[in-house]
Amino acid sequence: MSTHGGRRAIIAALLANLGIATTKFIAWGFSGAVSMLAEGVHSLADSGNQLLLLLGGKRAQRDATPTHPFGYGRERYFYAFIVSIILFTIGGVFSIYEGINKLQHPHELEMWWLPLLVLAIAIVLESLSLRTAVRESNPLRGSASWIQFIRHAKAPELPVVLLEDLAALLGLAFAFVGIGLTAITGNAMFDAIGTLCIGALLVVVAIVLGIETKSLLLGEGARPDDVKAISRAIEASPKVTGLIHMKTLFVGPEELLVAAKVGFTATSKLSDVASEIDAIEKRIRTAVPVARVIYIEPDVVRVTAKNAPSTETIVVRGRD
Repeated sequence: MSTHGGRRAIIAALLANLGIATTKFIAWGFSGAVSMLAEGVHSLADSGNQLLLLLGGKRAQRDATPTHPFGYGRERYFYAFIVSIILFTIGGVFSIYEGINKLQHPHELEMWWLPLLVLAIAIVLESLSLRTAVRESNPLRGSASWIQFIRHAKAPELPVVLLEDLAALLGLAFAFVGIGLTAITGNAMFDAIGTLCIGALLVVVAIVLGIETKSLLLGEGARPDDVKAISRAIEASPKVTGLIHMKTLFVGPEELLVAAKVGFTATSKLSDVASEIDAIEKRIRTAVPVARVIYIEPDVVRVTAKNAPSTETIVVRGRD
């Protein structure tokens, strides 16, 4: 993983979740609060998710091969998608199952103060983990809103950790209210309802993560601002008659592919075109540093008798 901030956020969340999961399972064992069991499974699933994100970041650093000429950057998207599936199945579905089971077979809580104490400590630890994720995300987020950042971020780790930590805090709140009301009223139904709320929350978060990572897996182009910057970099040369068309694709979170067909005059020398392509590539990389793989195809734009433009290709290619 090339972003150290993302790794720090993942490690902070992993350490917090491992400790929290242990204490939740202990509290469940002594109290019998099903909300604590659901929260323990939630934290355990989150811990596994963070390990998967770290594994994906490590595998994405492998060098390109003839089979995968653009490298393995998209492995980070794949593992983020697996995270959404795990969060849905292990976290969400299990919590809903346990909540329904508790509604059908209610039983009184024992040592109700223990799960409440554990939940209070867990809320503090999860808040610290979320604070780390927010602090590491802010430089990348810029002026975008949090929803825009999560929807449009090309590196999947920070949005995943942000959503996981937010879901964890809300889940802890649901469990705290459910167990608290059960302790006050003696009605185990509130504990079961809290568990159902946790499950529904995890299912929603998993669906959001799945939709966003699916889009990344299918392949997304550059942001509109970057597309404009690349276009300006190409059209800045007086030797270029115009940008005919351009396509972009993220082949990894920090690696953008740019393919463009650029118009030159019919009298341009082959050596001049080749030199100008090199200059264009340099300007593009300066304007958009993540544009690392660039292919420029030069064309000559001619005008027919009916003023319909046509193109004639010059056999010159930009260097990668």
